[in-house]
Parts: sequence; structure tokens; C-alpha cells
Amino acid sequence: MQLTTVKDWMKDLVVFIDPDATVDEGLSLMRHRYMNSVIVNKTPSNPEYGIVTSMDICDKIVAQGFDPAKTRIREIMASPVITVEASTSMKECAAKMKQLRIHHLPVADDTGMIIGIISSTDFLVVAESMSTNFMEGSLK
Repeated sequence: MQLTTVKDWMKDLVVFIDPDATVDEGLSLMRHRYMNSVIVNKTPSNPEYGIVTSMDICDKIVAQGFDPAKTRIREIMASPVITVEASTSMKECAAKMKQLRIHHLPVADDTGMIIGIISSTDFLVVAESMSTNFMEGSLK
């Protein structure tokens, strides 16, 4: 059996955070859940999902000297998020991430609900699987 779609490789543990939470709260969630990103929930004042990644923390907090205890998630999130469907091939997913220069893609169902996430580090395992038996592990 070939594992070739996003559904086969995505993490279905998605960590959500309120857009008005502090970056410090987001950092705590990411650290305790061993995640490199959090999804920003929809709210009446935030009608689209957003995302905050470890790169956002580096670029928008650390590099600029902002206080994570005083900065709100909504101030550094990317929104609306770009998503991928669970049925998307891993090859297409990798190409999309490369084209958009992003490292995290939330996975959405037919209704737009976030049901998982795929990240660039997941592709390390995918590549390892491909090398075990290239013909069997190829991503057609």
C-alpha cells in the first residue's frame, strides 16, 4: 500500500489559540505540545483562521525585540491561512509549499474546518520512506 496523500502523513493533532491570547501563551502551548505552529481560531472579530509558526516568533518577536507577554497573537499571525485538502498528493503538497515558500499547511475538510496539519519536517519521514524502496515509496 502506498502512502501518497496528505491524509496519510498529516498530524491530526491541531493546537488552536484565540487571536487575543498573548504570544507568550502561544509559545507555552507550542512548547508543551511539541508543535512548531498553532492555528488561530475564528472568532466574531477574526472571521478567518490564522496561523503562527516558530518562524513568526523568530522574525516578528525575537528579531524585532517585541515583548511576547504584551504582543497579541493577532498581531503576528498570517491570515487567512492557505490550506490543502486531505486528498492532495504529497508531491503536489510539497510543490505548493515550495512555490509559496511556507513550511506549514493546515489541512481542511470540505467545509473549511481545519482537521490536520502538514509541515516541512513531515517530509523528512516521507523522503525516508521513498528511499527504503523507491518504486514502492514513490509519490507518483
